[in-house]
Amino acid sequence: MRLISAFALVSLTAAPSLAQSPVRAAVKSDGLVYVSGVVAAGSDVTMQAGTAIKQIAATLEAQGSSLANVANVSVVLKSAADMAPLNAVFAKHWPKDPPARTTIIVVQPLASPEALVEFSVTAIPTGGERVVVQPAGWLKPPGPYSYGIKTGNTLFLAGLVSRNASDNTNVTGDMMVQTKTVMTMAGSILEAAGMSLADVVSSRVFISDSAAFQTMNNEYRTYFPSSPPARATVKASLPSEDYLIELAMIAVKDPQRKQIVPPNADGTPGRAGANLSPAILAGRRLYVAGMTGNTATNKGDVKAQTEEVLVRLGRALTAAGYTWTDVVEATAFLTDMTRMAEMDVAYKAVFPKDFPVRFTIGTPLMGADGLVEIMLTAVK
Repeated sequence: MRLISAFALVSLTAAPSLAQSPVRAAVKSDGLVYVSGVVAAGSDVTMQAGTAIKQIAATLEAQGSSLANVANVSVVLKSAADMAPLNAVFAKHWPKDPPARTTIIVVQPLASPEALVEFSVTAIPTGGERVVVQPAGWLKPPGPYSYGIKTGNTLFLAGLVSRNASDNTNVTGDMMVQTKTVMTMAGSILEAAGMSLADVVSSRVFISDSAAFQTMNNEYRTYFPSSPPARATVKASLPSEDYLIELAMIAVKDPQRKQIVPPNADGTPGRAGANLSPAILAGRRLYVAGMTGNTATNKGDVKAQTEEVLVRLGRALTAAGYTWTDVVEATAFLTDMTRMAEMDVAYKAVFPKDFPVRFTIGTPLMGADGLVEIMLTAVK
C-alpha cells in the first residue's frame, strides 16, 4: 500500500482548473517516489520548464529525494519546436547522469490551457541505488537523458525511437522496421543491466499513425512469447517526423514475476491477449495494463466509460489480491481534455481517501469509440 503521501491535492497556480482534481502531488512507496504531472506559469517553454522542475525539486525534497535521484521523466510538449529549449533546461538541471526520459507531442490542452510542457517523474529516495545503464559501444544519447536508470531490481528505460545507437543516426523505414529497431535497442539495454525482455513488466507505446497499430502489434508480440508486459498504446506525435513509434518500458528482475488474468464480468475465466497481459505482479508492485471502457451503450459518454474502465481495473486489482488503497500512480489518456471533469466524477468514486498521483494526457486512443484509457501501478 502507499506508505508516505504528500499534499492532499495538487495545487498549481498555473492550473486553477486542477485545484480540486483527484490527484496527490507525490507518493513514496517501495523504494520509489512518484510525482504527479506538473505544469507551471511562464511566457515560454524555458520559463515554464524551469519553474516546473523547481516545483518538482521541492516536492522531492519533502519526500526525502532530489532531482539528482530522478530515475524517469515523462514529458508532454505542445510543440516539437520547443524541443531544443526544453533540452537546454534539462541539461542545466541534470548536467550529469540525467534520468531516462520519454517525450511526446500532443495537440490537446495540458493541465492548464496556457501550459506548453508538463512533466511527471519517478525518483529514488536519497541513499538508494541509482545506476546509469548504457550498452557498450553506444554513443551517449543525442539529448540530455540516459537510456536506462537502474535501482535495485528495477530498470527504467527511456522512450526509444528508431535510431542506430552506435552513431545516433535515424533508422528510417515502415512500422515493422522501426518496431524491430526499437525492440532490438531495448534488448541491448536490458542485457547491459543484467536483464532480458522477459523481465519487462510495463510498456507504453506511442505511435504516430493509428493505421499502423496492427503492424506494430505483429512485430511487438514476437519478442514476448509468453506473459507479455502490461501495456498501453495511444496515438501521439513524436519529436521527429522520421519516427513512427516511441516505446518506454519498466523491467523488474523477479523470478516470481506473475501474469494476472482477471475473470470476465460474468465470472468466467478471463484470457490474456497475445499483445499484452492485463496485469503483471513483480515483487510488491502490480502493473496494470491500460484499459478502455467503451461499450455498445456508452458511446460518447466520458463518465460512463470511465466507470467501466474502473470496473475492469478493479477486477485486475482484486484478482491479484490488491485494492484501490494500494494504487500509487495512474496514467489517464483522455481524447478530449475539456471533459476531464466528467472523467473525474467517476474516478473520485473508487478512492475512499488519499488519491494516487496521476498524469493525464490528451491524446487519441486506438479504439475508434474509446474516450478514456487508464493504467495503474499498485504496491502492497
